[in-house]
Amino acid sequence: MYCDNKIWVGTSGAEKVYIYPKMANRHGLIAGATGTGKTITLKVLAESFSNLGVPVFMADVKGDLAGMCRPGQATDALNSRIEAMNLRESGFGFDSYPTNYWDIYGEGGMRLRTTVSEMGPLLLSRIMNLSDIQTDIMTILFKIADDEGLLLLDIKDLRALISYISENAKDYEYIYGKMSGQSLGAIMRAVIALEAEGGEIFFGEPALSVRDWLCKDYSGKGIIQLLDCRKLILNPTLYSTFLLWLMSELFENLPEVGDVDKPKMVFFFDEAHMLFDSASKTLLEKIGQVVKLIRSKGVGIYFITQNPRDIPDEILAQLGNKVQHALRAYTPAEQKAAKAAAQSFRVNEEFDTYEVLTTLGTGQAIVSVLDEEGIPTVVKKCDILPPQSQMGALDDAVRKDLIESNVLHVRYEQTVDRESAYELLEKRILSETEAARLEKEAADAEKQSQKDQALAEKQRAREEAAALREAQKKEQAKERQKQKMVKSVANSAGGTIGRELGNTIGASIGGKFGKRLGGNVGAALGRGIIGTLFKS
Repeated sequence: MYCDNKIWVGTSGAEKVYIYPKMANRHGLIAGATGTGKTITLKVLAESFSNLGVPVFMADVKGDLAGMCRPGQATDALNSRIEAMNLRESGFGFDSYPTNYWDIYGEGGMRLRTTVSEMGPLLLSRIMNLSDIQTDIMTILFKIADDEGLLLLDIKDLRALISYISENAKDYEYIYGKMSGQSLGAIMRAVIALEAEGGEIFFGEPALSVRDWLCKDYSGKGIIQLLDCRKLILNPTLYSTFLLWLMSELFENLPEVGDVDKPKMVFFFDEAHMLFDSASKTLLEKIGQVVKLIRSKGVGIYFITQNPRDIPDEILAQLGNKVQHALRAYTPAEQKAAKAAAQSFRVNEEFDTYEVLTTLGTGQAIVSVLDEEGIPTVVKKCDILPPQSQMGALDDAVRKDLIESNVLHVRYEQTVDRESAYELLEKRILSETEAARLEKEAADAEKQSQKDQALAEKQRAREEAAALREAQKKEQAKERQKQKMVKSVANSAGGTIGRELGNTIGASIGGKFGKRLGGNVGAALGRGIIGTLFKS
């Protein structure tokens, strides 16, 4: 309850216990066993911050925070508590609070999305439970996307990028290093599994702008942003990673404001242990860094969990405002944890903190906050104030009307699918396919041209060879004809000359018989001699 410009948490006897607004961004812890009143404390603080004009974010894990948009109703038990704490004299009254309802799955609230790029490789790898090597490769994939101007907005963008890199890994090895096909395949399988678990709905546009949450209503109350986590909590990794992303978004987008009179915004993270379970050393360092530094952005973070040991020591040390409900200590391990929790408070000489902590009733807590000088106050046993808004769930029909009438519903309801990595890579693949087709056609045409040229040359060679053979045949025929003619002339001339000569010689030797013999011999001899002369 907002009272005297302070946040009234509870009473310790007749003393009011406050959280000071200017110390509220020093973060806080609400812890306690199941059923001890953590949800009541959360509602009281959220209502007080809203009354202070501070926007609030709450994760509604069980669905029992949705009634904050309606004023509470008196019951016998509640009236008894109000009278016992004398609250009416301090101005206590039932009230409603401006509430926006959100849901990653779009069922219990307006759709809440972010993009793959905004989530980043580290958180995305954590969601998908990737190994260190696979996380390194995921980081390389994001680097390639940045270098090549490929927007990673939704799951199909990431799948398209992984598929393209897998098919062209050798082209990227020289610049980005080797990415094995086995690792890329494992990442692809994890992405498909994430898509089946709701990633297709969660990743996309329009992405949430945290500036839409830094708002007040017309009366000056800070608007409460309520995330329905009843389904989301069934996927603890996605739930915790979303919360971490939300802190990171605030840290990266809000300006430095230093010390302020009151927070710019306050976050309540229920089931906070899920942020830290199975978190790697690198991730824990990132969470610790955000928690330490986000205070300077004017943001307060309050973790709600069953036991303080669920929170790492380096982060627990940053939580200045602590409301510790009862811890049960039945086993030695539980007793040890309860003693450790008791020892984390500044000692109050009036009681044994451990004894009180293990015997607190529902709605009671031990409280230590930072005073106006930033010094932890002595721990006090307090009765926590009741909430002013409706306890429990909200009727589904009422919730639906509130969602659909919200001015932000139009902005975030419809999915926007603008040109991003999927479309650009699809165009690139088509372009490369077309270029490969044209290159193949050019190569085939060149090959056919060379083949045609070779065939033409071969045909020309055959034709030239045939022409040469034909010329040779004609020459040989001509030569044979010449030879035949020469031989005929030689025979005729040689015979005639030889016969005349032989006749003359034969006549001088042997008369008529000698003349005839000499003529025949002379003719044969003449033909031989003339033929030899013609040949030469």
